[in-house]
Amino acid sequence: MQSLPKTLAEDVAKNLVMVARLIDEDPEGAYGYSRVALRLASRVAAVREAAGFAAYANQKYSEALAEFRAARRMTGTVELWPVMADCERGLGRPEKALDMAGAPEVHKLDKAGQVEMRLVAAGARRDMGQLDAAIVTLQSPELASNSVQPWTARLRYAYADALLAAGRENEAREWFAKAVEADRDGSTDASDRLAELDGVEFVDALDETEDVTGDVTGVTGDVTGAEAADEDATGTEREEGAESADTPGQDDKD
Repeated sequence: MQSLPKTLAEDVAKNLVMVARLIDEDPEGAYGYSRVALRLASRVAAVREAAGFAAYANQKYSEALAEFRAARRMTGTVELWPVMADCERGLGRPEKALDMAGAPEVHKLDKAGQVEMRLVAAGARRDMGQLDAAIVTLQSPELASNSVQPWTARLRYAYADALLAAGRENEAREWFAKAVEADRDGSTDASDRLAELDGVEFVDALDETEDVTGDVTGVTGDVTGAEAADEDATGTEREEGAESADTPGQDDKD
């Protein structure tokens, strides 16, 4: 953004910061900020890339693909190649995603990019109903490695999920457990999937609290009702006594 005037560059930067801040928790909000940045500086590669990821997060795959292509033309890098291929999947073109997985650009990716490309290719195989091929696609030195890298949890999770889809439950359980070991920041729900396979049922603590509160309220209501009944009975006795005392001539007639 060095080519932009200072004030404009600051405005664009503020919008890009908001895109990064909101994209996980509020994709629609992030998308809105990305559109503002795009209107302000559409010729900046970082803006086109951010707009692409915001569109991707909102499943606007055609728009995302166009933005990623624009960013790639501006920078000449291949780092967006895997997410571009995943956009093809999102558009219902898994065959195109597989073609991209076999393209020369993949060899120019760093290790993280190559793992990401492998995940996309496996997903494309599953889209086409080729479960066994998806499993084979994920089998790699990165999957077999005991070292934990930023991509390890997702790779193990994808492998476990593919195994489970193929009916290989015991192996799936083993790999979900391995995914849990690598998932230090909770980026997957591997622990929930593992518990589900083990037959563990989760109870919503909030619902449980509401049930207890309801029971307590019911008891309180019963006690209150009993107290009210006692008060009514006492009041009736007092009224009857008052009527007897106020009736004139009872003793005189006797």
